[in-house]
Amino acid sequence: MQTPSPYDQTLGEHLRSQGISRRSFLKFCGLLASSMALAPAMIPKIAAALEQAKRPSVIWLSFQECTGCTESLTRSHSPSLEGLIFDAISLDYHHTLQAASGDAAEHAREDAMKEHYGKYVLVVDGSIPLDNPGYSTIAGISNLDMLKEAAAGAAAIIAVGTCAAYGGLPKADPNPTGAVSVSDIIKDKPIINVPGCPPIPVVITGVIAHFLTFGLPELDSLGRPKAFYGQSIHDRCYRRPFYERGLFAETFDDEGAKAGWCLYKLGCKGPVTYNACATTKWNDGTSFPIESGHGCIGCSEPNFWDFGGFYKAISIPTGASGQNAVYAAAAGIAAGVAIGAMNKKSKAEAASSHQTVTVEELNQESGS
Repeated sequence: MQTPSPYDQTLGEHLRSQGISRRSFLKFCGLLASSMALAPAMIPKIAAALEQAKRPSVIWLSFQECTGCTESLTRSHSPSLEGLIFDAISLDYHHTLQAASGDAAEHAREDAMKEHYGKYVLVVDGSIPLDNPGYSTIAGISNLDMLKEAAAGAAAIIAVGTCAAYGGLPKADPNPTGAVSVSDIIKDKPIINVPGCPPIPVVITGVIAHFLTFGLPELDSLGRPKAFYGQSIHDRCYRRPFYERGLFAETFDDEGAKAGWCLYKLGCKGPVTYNACATTKWNDGTSFPIESGHGCIGCSEPNFWDFGGFYKAISIPTGASGQNAVYAAAAGIAAGVAIGAMNKKSKAEAASSHQTVTVEELNQESGS
């Protein structure tokens, strides 16, 4: 009796064949609903959709990149989530994770593209150089040619990381390789941008799972899933009450910094950066850059390397601000700082008496 192909099984059938219990499966669906900010009532719908979904072939191409996106993915803070995702898809080609190399690896990619033409999911990380193919080639094939060939048979493309989504660090001024993003080249396929340097692990796996469950997610104007990139980090930052009161750290080791005051004056780009860092966090929800004492550098936004300096406040551009959309919001942010400055007196009083203000105290004030 011929063993059925994994591609002929539904995801539910495949997971059961791997010994994954119904309870573990529903727990995963709950984590997925939570990560996408969906109500608990959606868990049965997610479970039903995943039960019937077929395992897609996934081809992952890495171009001008640092492997940070793959490193992030492999450090997913929930092993059960990571395991289910990799059981839910057939990862047929990935430069770093595949066992095969050389001709065997390229044959695997070619076979997967041929067998699943029009159905596979193409994941790309890294920018594509246009100036000279020699900057980045794979098996003697330029990144540009490999991308075009693989994109032709893809059902959808997920551009993982800021390099693939916007060009990233390779595109930073003066852009010596002529680096461009996936969407600069491919115009006839649906593209989901998952920016970040690197993206949060759960965001990468969550987007893949969303595609399996519901198809293409709702995207913002930059092609990012609104479930993960719908709010700015500033909107959900636990330091925002200090911002509203005009309490800012002036240096990384002053009393304000020790008390957890807002890092806006130290260059934090949270007000103009859209990502799930402040809610999803990193390392099993342990922390994120702002919580660990460093301002957001805006890595999920286009051209973040050319914002004008990681430690310059965004209302004080140091370069040609007209070239960076981030400064379009500077006036509004500066207005927020001005409102906060109205509380200078109370700030000065707190400083003179060597008192610190905590988040809890601010929350108590808000509730009183």
